[in-house]
This record gives sequence, C-alpha cells and structure tokens, in this order.
Amino acid sequence: MYKLLSHNDLDGVGCGILAKLAFGKQVKVRYNSVSSLNREIEFFLENDNPETFLFITDLSPNKENENKLDDFYRAKGKIQLLDHHKTALHFNEYEWGYVIVEDNEGRLTSATSLFYQYLVKHRLLEATDAITEFVELVRQYDTWEWEKNENHQAHSLNSLFYLVSIEEFEEKMMERLVTSEHFDFDEFEKRLLNMEEDKIDRYIRRKKREIVQSETGEHMAGIVYAESYHSELGSELGKEYPHLDYIAILNMGGKRISLRTIHDHIDVSEIAGYFGGGGHQKASGCSLTEEAYKQFVLDTFHLEPIQEDAKRNRYNLKHSSFGSLYKNRSENVFLLYQTNKQNWMIEKNKTVMEQTFTSFEDSEQFLKRNYEAWLVRDDQFVEYLMNEVKKN
Repeated sequence: MYKLLSHNDLDGVGCGILAKLAFGKQVKVRYNSVSSLNREIEFFLENDNPETFLFITDLSPNKENENKLDDFYRAKGKIQLLDHHKTALHFNEYEWGYVIVEDNEGRLTSATSLFYQYLVKHRLLEATDAITEFVELVRQYDTWEWEKNENHQAHSLNSLFYLVSIEEFEEKMMERLVTSEHFDFDEFEKRLLNMEEDKIDRYIRRKKREIVQSETGEHMAGIVYAESYHSELGSELGKEYPHLDYIAILNMGGKRISLRTIHDHIDVSEIAGYFGGGGHQKASGCSLTEEAYKQFVLDTFHLEPIQEDAKRNRYNLKHSSFGSLYKNRSENVFLLYQTNKQNWMIEKNKTVMEQTFTSFEDSEQFLKRNYEAWLVRDDQFVEYLMNEVKKN
C-alpha cells in the first residue's frame, strides 16, 4: 500500500493524479494546506499500517515531524519526500529527501514534474505524450513560466482546477490521460474557460482601483484585499504598477497573504519566510501573523488607493518628446522629459529637481515610489501647455 500527502493546489493535485495513475486503488491520497500537513503526518505515524510507503510532495514537515520521519525511514525505509521549494533544500541531507529547485537544463521544477520523473524512473508509471504534456502544463503554471512563454493553456488548466471540485478535476484528468494521445480541453471546458476569463478580467479591473502602496522594510509593496484569482491578480497588478517591488494579496477570511512579483531581482520567498511562510522566488505565501497583520493591515488601512495612469491618451504619452505630465493628490505637477540621449529630468511645479535619470522607466519609478503620481489625461496636458504658451 501507498499513501500520498500533497498540497491542495494544482501542483499538489497533479501529484495525486499521477499517484492514482501509477498505483490505482493501492494508494490513498490526502490533500493538505501548509498548516494541516503535520497533523496528517502524525496521524500516519500513529495509525497507518507501518508497511505503507509514504510519499510527501509539494510540502515540507516541521522540525519535530522531520525527526520522526527520519526515524520511520531508518526503521522501515518506506518514505520519499519530493519538493521544489528553496525552503525545503535541507531535506536533501536525508536519504528520503529529494528537493530540486532547478534541473540540469536550467528549468524550474514543480512537484508534479519531479514525481513524474520518479515514477517513470522506477518503472511505476509508463510515460505517454498526454501525461507528459499535462505535467509540463502544471510545471509551467506553478513556476510562472507560462506567462513568459505565453502558454495560456497552462493558465487555463489552473482556472479549470478552481472551477470544479478536486474530485471532479481528478476524474476528468485521469480519464483524459488514459484515453487520449495528447492533452487538450473538451468543447464544454473551452466555453466555460472563456466565461471564466471574462469574470477574471472584471475582478482584476475592480481590484486595480483598490490597491494601495506602502514602504515595507526595504521594499515598496502594493497591498490589496482579495479572496480569489491571486496568481492572475498578482501578475496583472505587477505589470500595471511595475514601480512596486511586489504585490501582497490579503485573504482576511483565510488569514493568509499571497506574495507575487514580476521582477527578477526580488525574491518574495524571503519575505514570506520572514513571516514563517515560503514558496518560490516570484510566488510565495504565509499566514497573517500578528506582525504581518500590523505591517500589511494596521499600518496601511488608512492609505488611499493608487491612482491609475490615463489609458486612452493621444498626446500626453510616456516617452514623449514633449514631456510627460503627472500629478499627485497634493496637487503637485510633474513634467518628466529627456534633456539629451543620456539624461531624463523631472520638473516639480516648474522647478527642476536635483535628481537625473538614465531612462524614462527609472525617472517614472522615482516619481511613483516617492510621490504616488499618475499620468494625467490629455485635456489636463493640453491645458498645461496652453497656459505655458500664454505666459511666454
């Protein structure tokens, strides 16, 4: 007999699907949140048949259970942990631990991809095109490579995962992977996913009007309250406000924080780790601890949402040779312009500021991080130019 303890997200359930394909009725699968894993491990060690082979995927036990599992391995040798998070790398010190963040080809791994390799290597599951394609979709979504590769099928797979129950998702995927030569969605799922995309777009547009920015430690964070679509929301808000280092998405009901970034130089797993959480460089999470609650809720609740840049301008454009006009809530007016091929300057209320910048992006980032300014509409830009002409 086998038992699999895995995460309750797409990557974790992907491991469950592979386990059921490999072992059929000989495996019992339990999906867990980060907090419930240790209770499941304790139950297994106290109640399950000691001859059961235990797999743990996409999650890591606490120190106490780490020691207990090592004792179990020394006694029975029937345990294998597979993970891909940096916070779990120390499990490689154990014979039963296998944690790989990046493979030999430089690709980020997922728990599903590592488990698939394990099962195929040990001849517990036969590789097929359909299963391989499914595993790759899960890997690309979980590592955010889908966005860089514009692999919208991976994004759609995660959307479908949250549209149905885990049991229904498992059943659909297992049947498809067994009967199909290649992985794809059926016509009903495609229509359902199109409707879901429209719903996500509306949700994100609303949240763009609610996000606030705050300096948190040495970073500038965007903070928003949301219970759904955290990955999509983090990605879109990050692209909409690239001056922010990361996006903190607060789920007050679940008492959780999801952290997302689009920047290669920011590692949100380190920020999550500070609050007892973890994850990937660009996508991590943690519990809403007392310290996190103070930093992300109490200290920011009074802040006004970020004002969006004007969207449909024809004249007041970024990188414009005429300059780009911004303003903020204090009614300060900023003109951002290029003086030569190397330098960009900012005028604040018609007074040149001391700082110079080597790119438009750097100058705009300075403006948004320090003054929360936004690109104004064309009519305000034209009025500004007309007033300047009259004065001259």
